[in-house]
Amino acid sequence: MTEFSGSDLPASGLAASDLARRLPLTRRRFAALLATALAAGLATGWAGGAHAQEKVVRIGYQKYGTLILLKNKGLLEGKLKALGYSVRWAEFPAGPQLLEALNAGAIDFGNTGEAPPIFAQAAGAPLVYVGYEPAAPEGEAILVPKGSPLKTVADLKGKTVALNKGSNVHYLLVKALEKAGVAYADVKTTFLTPADARAAFERGAVDAWAIWDPFQAAAEKTIEARQLADGTGIVSNYQFYFTTKNFAEQAPQVVDAVLAGVAEIGAWVKANPKAAAEEFSPLVGIPTPILEVALARQQYDVKPITPAVVAQQQEVADAFHKLGLIPKPIRISDAVRAARS
Repeated sequence: MTEFSGSDLPASGLAASDLARRLPLTRRRFAALLATALAAGLATGWAGGAHAQEKVVRIGYQKYGTLILLKNKGLLEGKLKALGYSVRWAEFPAGPQLLEALNAGAIDFGNTGEAPPIFAQAAGAPLVYVGYEPAAPEGEAILVPKGSPLKTVADLKGKTVALNKGSNVHYLLVKALEKAGVAYADVKTTFLTPADARAAFERGAVDAWAIWDPFQAAAEKTIEARQLADGTGIVSNYQFYFTTKNFAEQAPQVVDAVLAGVAEIGAWVKANPKAAAEEFSPLVGIPTPILEVALARQQYDVKPITPAVVAQQQEVADAFHKLGLIPKPIRISDAVRAARS
């Protein structure tokens, strides 16, 4: 694992989705995802889109969040064994890449922030929202270097902002600029993964960086990056859990078991934040004190999707369509799992 030191944030490595992101052709993107999934053993029983030869749920996770703790503690395996399922895990550098894999059929379940599923649904991904974590607006921010002359979001006009395209912070930037009276088109954006954005931010290649925890907390602590704004009063910063339409229909009890495992881990994190930070530290290569700050800004819980949450997510979709960031309007309600009796 890459160690955290000085000016470098830990990189998550070239996962299947990261490789695919760097390839220009759709066919090559899909081929990269599939090849790596096969090499990792993720596609067992995938032929024909079915889990005929082995009953397995393939879960995509990111380097930080509830799912990586669920994997690390091994709690889910026991829950699913009773249902006749095993678990396969795959790591992704960010939400957009994880949902590319979901769309390609390489995973069955995962979680991301509020923006990635908008892009994925607009691209035709067969995703289904099955749960969410409560709002955590302090868990993402627009940062500037310690000595930057920029003091407010309005000062970003004509400046360059680094961010991961299609991630939660993409929506944060859109709404923060709107609140400040600055047109999105009046800001230059450069789309970089967190590790690459951190490097560009430190060498002065960009004026600001829109980023989420724990990278946000790490930059604030180690290089004294300063917030122009976090999500407070601007965006909710929800985390969502997804599966595919087919998997939701074929194995609803498995989806419920995974969500129950997520809830169990969330309750443990809330009750034991220091222990959770200590467990996260070797997984992400970030010191425990920084992770304690990041964890304090999250709401670790999982709840059923509500009409109010759907309405807020629809606002995200509408905003992206208005700006031409997605090619067509979408209805979030079309991708929400019906309530189970």
